[in-house]
Amino acid sequence: MTPDEKLSQLLNVAPAIPRLQVPAYNWWTESLHGALGPVPTTNFPEPIGLGATFDPSLVHSVAAAISREVRALHTLGRSTGHLGTIGTGLDTWSPNINIFRDPRWGRGQETYGEDPFLTATLGVAFITGMQGPDPDLPDVIATPKHFAVHSGPESTRHVADVFVSPHDLEDTYLPAFRAAIVEAKANSVMCAYNRIDGQPACASDLLLKDHLRGAWGFQGYVVSDCDAVVDISDHHKYAPDSAAGVAAALKAGVDNECNTATLSGTPNLEARYREALARGLIGQRDIDRALVRLFSARFRNGDLPGLPQRNSSTVSAAAINTPDHQALALRAAIESMVLLKNDRTLPLAPGVRIALVGPLADATRVLRGNYSSPASAPPISVLEGLRRALPGATIRYVPFMPSITDGDPVPASAFVTPDGAPGLRADYYNARVPDAGKGGPAQFESAPVASQVEPGLASSAATLGKVAERHRTVWTGSLVAPETGTYRIAVTGVTGDMQVGGRAAVRSDRQSGWGDPLKLVTVELRKGERYPLRFETRSGGSGQPGMFWKRISTDDNAALADAARNADVVVAVVGLTSDLEGEEMPVHVEGFSGGDKTSLELPADQRALLEKAHALGKPLVVIAMNGSPINLAWAKANAAAILEAWYPGQSGGLAVAQVLAGAANPAGRLPLTFYRGVEDLAAFNDYAMHNRTYRYYRGTPVYPFGYGLSYTSFDYAPIGLRPASGGVGNGLRVTTEVRNSGARDGDEVAQLYLSFPAVAGAPRLALRGLQRVHLQRGERRALSFDLAPRDLSAVTADGVREVMAGRFTVSVGGGQPGTGAPGRSASFSNDRVRVLPN
Repeated sequence: MTPDEKLSQLLNVAPAIPRLQVPAYNWWTESLHGALGPVPTTNFPEPIGLGATFDPSLVHSVAAAISREVRALHTLGRSTGHLGTIGTGLDTWSPNINIFRDPRWGRGQETYGEDPFLTATLGVAFITGMQGPDPDLPDVIATPKHFAVHSGPESTRHVADVFVSPHDLEDTYLPAFRAAIVEAKANSVMCAYNRIDGQPACASDLLLKDHLRGAWGFQGYVVSDCDAVVDISDHHKYAPDSAAGVAAALKAGVDNECNTATLSGTPNLEARYREALARGLIGQRDIDRALVRLFSARFRNGDLPGLPQRNSSTVSAAAINTPDHQALALRAAIESMVLLKNDRTLPLAPGVRIALVGPLADATRVLRGNYSSPASAPPISVLEGLRRALPGATIRYVPFMPSITDGDPVPASAFVTPDGAPGLRADYYNARVPDAGKGGPAQFESAPVASQVEPGLASSAATLGKVAERHRTVWTGSLVAPETGTYRIAVTGVTGDMQVGGRAAVRSDRQSGWGDPLKLVTVELRKGERYPLRFETRSGGSGQPGMFWKRISTDDNAALADAARNADVVVAVVGLTSDLEGEEMPVHVEGFSGGDKTSLELPADQRALLEKAHALGKPLVVIAMNGSPINLAWAKANAAAILEAWYPGQSGGLAVAQVLAGAANPAGRLPLTFYRGVEDLAAFNDYAMHNRTYRYYRGTPVYPFGYGLSYTSFDYAPIGLRPASGGVGNGLRVTTEVRNSGARDGDEVAQLYLSFPAVAGAPRLALRGLQRVHLQRGERRALSFDLAPRDLSAVTADGVREVMAGRFTVSVGGGQPGTGAPGRSASFSNDRVRVLPN
C-alpha cells in the first residue's frame, strides 16, 4: 500500500483500494440485541433483560442467531455494493460488559447488570455465540466494550477523569473484560471515552498495555469508541492538538478510530495521522502494526479471501428474521420476565375481565430498547399479546393522557400511496457528482434513480444497488387513522409536513439527529380520512427517518372508573422508554437529564394512575417496562402482583401476556438491586464500590439482586463439598439436589453464593455459580458446581486477588441467602493463602 492508502484504513470507514482488489469496509456494526441493518432483523430483549434470564446457553443461542443475521447483512451489502455503510461489516461492537454500578446510568440497560460474575458469564456466552466455535476463524468478530471503568454519568463521559482504587479495578471493573479476552477469546475490544487515573482510556498504558496486551495476552485489534480519539486532545486536553491525540492513541495500541464525521462524509480525516507522521510523533512501524491487526481480522472473518482454512460460504439474506429466530426472540422475552409479587392473582383465568390501563399498554416502541433496529418483525404490544394469549377474556383498554413516554411507529396499515395502494411512495435521487456533500451543499439529480412503495418513512436505499451512498429520498402519500380521536404525532430524521384541514399540522424544518426527543403535536383525526403528507431526507444524517403517534385520552378518569367497574382485575403497564434513558441524549425533563436518571421514581402521571387504579378496589397487576431499577416500594405495598418486563424485544407483549395467562411460568431473576431512591446511593460520579450493588450495599433494598418468583415452588437437598486434590485452594466441587415441589412445571435458577473470611476488601456476598434448569412438577435434579481458584478468590484492599485463608460459607438456592428464597448453606475452611494473577 502507498502511505496515503495505509492512513485511510485506520478509520472506521475504510475505502476500497481497487488496484489491490480490496473492497471498502465499514467497521461500524451494531448488534447489541439484534443486528442493525436496512431490512427488518430480529429484535431480542435488551441486554438487561437477557441478564435477567440467568441463562448462558440462551444468550449463546441469541448471539449465534444475531451473528447469522450480521453475516446475511454483509452478503446484502456485497450484492448492492454498499460496503461503506454502517451494518455491513463482519465485526460487531457488542457486547457491552460494563458493570451497571449505579441505577441512574441511562446506558445500564445495555449491560447484563451489576455483578461481575454474571456479566462475565453472559459476556463469554455472547462472544462465543457471535464468533462461533473457532475464535481464530470467527464468523463475526465480537467487540466487548467499553474498556474500562465506564458506567456514567453520560453528561461528563467525554471529560471525566475516573480515579479508581486498585481493589475496585480488579474486583469490579476488569473481571468481565478479562473473561472476554482470556476465556472467550474476543478478537476485538473497544476503549472508552473517559480517562482513568489521568490517562484517556484510549491512550491508557494501564489498560491497553499492562492488562490487555500484557497480562491477558490479547492479539486482536482495538477500536475506539466514536470520537474518543478526538476527545484525547479536544476534551481531555491530554494532547496539545489533534495530531498528537491520534499519535497517543496509536502508540498506546488503538488500531481503528471510530469518528462520527464519517457519517457526513467529511473528507481527509486521515490528515491528522499524516501530520503526526511528518512530525515524528508516530512512525511507519506504528501504522503497519495497526494495519496488520486490522487486515488479519478481515482475512480471518472471511471478508477478504486468501485463507484456505476459512470457509468462504456466504449467508443468504433469507437467513434474516426467520421463524426460528422469531421463536427464539419470544423464548428469550419469556425467560427475561421477573415475577416480583403475586398475591395469588396470577395467572389470570381464561374468561377474565381485564381493565387495561397505562401509557405503555398499547405501546410498541418501548419494546425495542436502545441500540436496536427500527426495522424488525411487527412488534407485539401488551394489548395485542393479551388478545392472543387470552382469546376468551374481555379486555377493555383505556387510553392514557398525554405522557412523556408517548410515540410508537405508525404501522404500515395507516399509510396509503398517492394512487391508493398500501404504504408510501418513495423516490430516490442520487447526488449529481460522486463527492457531493463533502465539500459543500449536495446537488441531486432531477429524476429519481429508483421509485418504489415503502411501508412508511422507511428507506430501501441500502438494498438498491442503483442508489448511491449520497442520495435524497422523498416520500409522498397519506396517513389514515383507524379510529376517530385525539392523536399526538411526530416525525424524525426528515423535513416536510402532513396536512390536516388544509394546513401543515405536522411539520419539520430540519432533520433531527441522534437521540433528539420526539416533538409531538396534538391533532384531531377522523377514521378513514386521508391526510396528505410529503417528507424527505438526505443521506449522512444521524437521525433515523420515522413517523410516530399515540392515540390519547383527554380525560381518562371516567373511562378508568367505568372500565374497572366491570373488571375482575386492573392491569397497568407503566415504566420508562429508551427515549428517556439512553446514550447522551438532549433530554431534560423531571427525573431525567441527558440520558441518565435523576430519580428512581416513575413519572408523576404514572404514579397518580396507579394510585387511582388501586383506589377502585379491584386487584391491581403492575407491569413494569424499564431498562434500569425503579422504586417499586409503593407497588410492593399495594399491588396484587408485579411483573418486571424490561424492554423485552419484538415479541415482548406476547411474552408478558403468556406469563399473565399462565401459558408460561416466570423464572427470571433481577440482575440488579432495586433501591428505594437516590438517597440510598453514593454520588453518581463516585466510582468507588463502597455501599454499591448487592455485594457491598448495607441497606435494605426494595427487591434484591437475584430475586424472582414462580407459579410453582422448589426445595433443595443438603449441600455436599469436595475439595480438589491438594486442598480447597485448588478448587471445590459443590453438589446438591433441587426438586420442583409445586403443582406446575417450571424453571428454577439455582444460584451459588460465597461469603468470605473477614479480610479487608472481601465482599459481603458474591455470586459464583448459576444454573437455570427446567423441572416438571415433582421432578428432582442433581446439581454440581465446580469452583476454580478464581471463583473462590476475592480481592484484598490493596488490589491483590487471592484465595483467602479462613472460613467460607457457600449457599445454593433460588436467590441470595437470607432473602426468603429456598436454598441450603454449608461452610468450609481454607488454611493457606493462594495469590492469583490479575
